[in-house]
Amino acid sequence: MCLAIPGKVEEITHDGMIRIGRVNFGGIVKRVCLDYVPEVEVGDYTLVHVGFAISKIDEETALQTLEDFRTLGLLEEELASEEEAFARAAKAPQSSCPDGSCG
Repeated sequence: MCLAIPGKVEEITHDGMIRIGRVNFGGIVKRVCLDYVPEVEVGDYTLVHVGFAISKIDEETALQTLEDFRTLGLLEEELASEEEAFARAAKAPQSSCPDGSCG
């Protein structure tokens, strides 16, 4: 699943010509490309999809969405590192028929 996750911009730097933000997603901090939202500043909340900020949002909406995702168990899943995602997949029950054709 790939959701857009709200996060708070804590720092803005540049990597060459690319504007990069240090974004906090309720305790999980990631580097995010901010080039598509030039209006976003430190302290603002932004929606992030696959490492790219796609829009600026208000704090109330951001915090409620983070809480909803956390309650549903989606926040950690969406923000997991590659190693964590592979480890979780390896522990999940395996189907002998992953496409669902053998019912």
